[in-house]
Amino acid sequence: MARRTAGLSQNQLALSVGVQRSAVSHWEAPHGKNPSVSHLRQVALVTGLQFEWLATGRGDMSLSKDAQLDSIATAEALLVEDPLEFRLLHAFRDAPLRARLSLLEVMESLASQRTGRSRTQRSAAISLGTSGTG
Repeated sequence: MARRTAGLSQNQLALSVGVQRSAVSHWEAPHGKNPSVSHLRQVALVTGLQFEWLATGRGDMSLSKDAQLDSIATAEALLVEDPLEFRLLHAFRDAPLRARLSLLEVMESLASQRTGRSRTQRSAAISLGTSGTG
């Protein structure tokens, strides 16, 4: 329904989300697999529909102009699927406020060693929403 409302073919949606057309076909099948949270987020962005509606069937289907940023922020908040990432997030939230910056700097340093990106490049990518994972 989301794909049709946006006027997209299965192939167009697949290309926009970064999956094979067969994945979209499976998502749409009556007893098919559900997309991952990250794929649902991409579908919400591509179709301009509410993430909550896509994920649960509740709430408004379409985004109002004011709700777009809230829906995207909600989708971002739900992207913690990895158990280690979940533990890290909880440890960060439980840490005293003054320790959070130090923890963040350590993680950014470790990440830049792995990816070869500087902290400045990574921060810029995060602020643009293009950081990706891995």
